[in-house]
Amino acid sequence: MAKKQIITVSIAFLALSACGESGSSEESAEDQAASFESVASWDGVEIVDRLDRMPRAERPQTLMASVRSDEVLLTDLSTGEEAAIDLPHDEFYLSFAPYLTRTHDCYYHSLTTCTGELFNEEVDVTIVSDEGEVLVDDTLDVFDNGFVGLWLPADIEATLTVQYDGKTGTAEIGTGDDNPTCLTTVQLK
Repeated sequence: MAKKQIITVSIAFLALSACGESGSSEESAEDQAASFESVASWDGVEIVDRLDRMPRAERPQTLMASVRSDEVLLTDLSTGEEAAIDLPHDEFYLSFAPYLTRTHDCYYHSLTTCTGELFNEEVDVTIVSDEGEVLVDDTLDVFDNGFVGLWLPADIEATLTVQYDGKTGTAEIGTGDDNPTCLTTVQLK
């Protein structure tokens, strides 16, 4: 995978990619296990899958990881060092946070700071393409961060339906280069 090293951190990058504030700057044992250097050595799919599923208490406090359609942007918040790790061109990672009463704005999913409302719950998820193909029809676990993450085919339009505790929410989704990787508008009613 191609890696680009950039030394400066742009404030705009941090504002656009973060769903929330990171914690203290003190580095814990978990931070060291998922340090910038170690995470930057993983491939893009491994970064996304491992960090999104990581328990909130174990998330590195000095690492920002923002999912784009074609790459994961990593930033070491303590040094300002950055790396861009490629993602597969034929797949798209969509992370969505179904909610009952509380949500936040988000466009690019932050694997280390985004949190939703429902933690560690099961939800029924259906995704049907505009051509009528059922892409997902399964009961899925909401991660400890309140999000469900799915790898979907790139360049499709579809309808996402989430059911939880007798409530349903839907959203139109897309998996093109300009589509969001973070979806926080699926209210369960």
